[in-house]
Amino acid sequence: MFKKMCYIGLSISFLSINCSAQSRTSAPQGIHKIRHIIIIMQENRSFDSYFGTFPGADGLPTKDGAFTVCNPDLKTGQCMSPYHDRNDANGGGPHMAVGSMLDIDNGKMDGFEIAAQKGRKGCLAAADPGCSNSAEPDVMGYHDGRDIPNYWAYARTFVLQDHMFEPNASWSLPAHLYELSAWSAYCTKHDDPMSCVNALDDPGIEPDDTFRRNKFSGGRGGPLGTKPIYAWTDLTYLLHKYKVTWGYYVIPGGPGCEGDTKSERFCTPEIWNPLPYFDTVKDDNDLSRVQPLDDFYKQAREGTLPSVSWIAPAFAVSEHPPALVSAGQSWVTGLINAVMQGPDWNSTAIFLAWDDWGGFYDHVAPPVVDQNGYGLRVPALIISPYAKPHYIDHQILSFDAYLKFIEDDFMGGARLNPETDGRPDPRPTVREDVPILGDLTKDFDFDQTPIPALVLPTHPSTDLIAPQPTVAK
Repeated sequence: MFKKMCYIGLSISFLSINCSAQSRTSAPQGIHKIRHIIIIMQENRSFDSYFGTFPGADGLPTKDGAFTVCNPDLKTGQCMSPYHDRNDANGGGPHMAVGSMLDIDNGKMDGFEIAAQKGRKGCLAAADPGCSNSAEPDVMGYHDGRDIPNYWAYARTFVLQDHMFEPNASWSLPAHLYELSAWSAYCTKHDDPMSCVNALDDPGIEPDDTFRRNKFSGGRGGPLGTKPIYAWTDLTYLLHKYKVTWGYYVIPGGPGCEGDTKSERFCTPEIWNPLPYFDTVKDDNDLSRVQPLDDFYKQAREGTLPSVSWIAPAFAVSEHPPALVSAGQSWVTGLINAVMQGPDWNSTAIFLAWDDWGGFYDHVAPPVVDQNGYGLRVPALIISPYAKPHYIDHQILSFDAYLKFIEDDFMGGARLNPETDGRPDPRPTVREDVPILGDLTKDFDFDQTPIPALVLPTHPSTDLIAPQPTVAK
């Protein structure tokens, strides 16, 4: 009833006023009890590498207590089985489109070890998607509740999704573009979405990424310092159109700011912060919504969070190899604690995921929905007072489901659809409407007594082994 009263037969300007009045005069129902959606996107872990031994999940296959899967090792000729890796710093493997193809190996899921062995070593950029960041492959290693106790505590208390697939079979930048727009493209003209062409691996490259401009993109992105053109339609276009508040939070720059690329203002690498290059954000005068993370903490504390929030890490807390697992878990815990201890908790849904698989082993072959994906499985959780407690969601999902949930909650089911959104672009698929995509509302019980806040220690005790300091020779 709420949706019909707000959206049928009304102009955009009147719609906004009427919906606001409706929400003030009657209690929201169903999905509309969620008035704040927060997407926290960490980096480069497969589902099996974090939750492969979680009870009840579709994890690492076993029989009689032994793993029944393995990957061939080129050096030894043996087949490497999964193993518990207690190292806090991991290496991972190549995770561009070619790495995805090697790992999946036509659905046999047996190319991870070989891909890691073939990956480049000693790369100057730690987040280079063509690299293996360890001397010996560790892609068959996994962590469990002894190593990441807070993540497992969230999974036990709220919702764990064991079939969340990266929307694209490629690396971080396309994944973050999909997170925001359900597409990755290369464009040649500003404010001309029809100048964009599909780009699974090589959308416009951020201006200060020397490696990818010179080696990876073949110079297609222009000389160093050239800004990318993201002219196709992203979700902020619809949020602006429907007067829905949003914020994108990144870590400010300063001493100790590290990573493969970073802007002048922010420590968060630009490959994880592409919104400033979208034409829609600039045209709508919304650049100020890309803001320092301190603003998020302040808004969480004061109860002034926007309807939609995205949070991107700096490299040191991203969990992107070789960044420490423990540092990322502590940072994410602090974000979630801030929300749970603030006045907006009772109307919030937190979507926590990892942007791509990072070359780590996963045993489930991803379904194919178009030429771009899906990619491999990644860990994903829903943390909310209305999340079904102790629930494992087996639906097929991708980050497109986040966009669909936002559109259904705040915009009456509007879609990033070139035929209906008023801003056509040549995207190959309306991802929110793919039949195979699951429904996130099934992860909620909006009639249940709200789950209380689960405030966890930001530095829990773990079994992780800290990396040994390098001794100068």
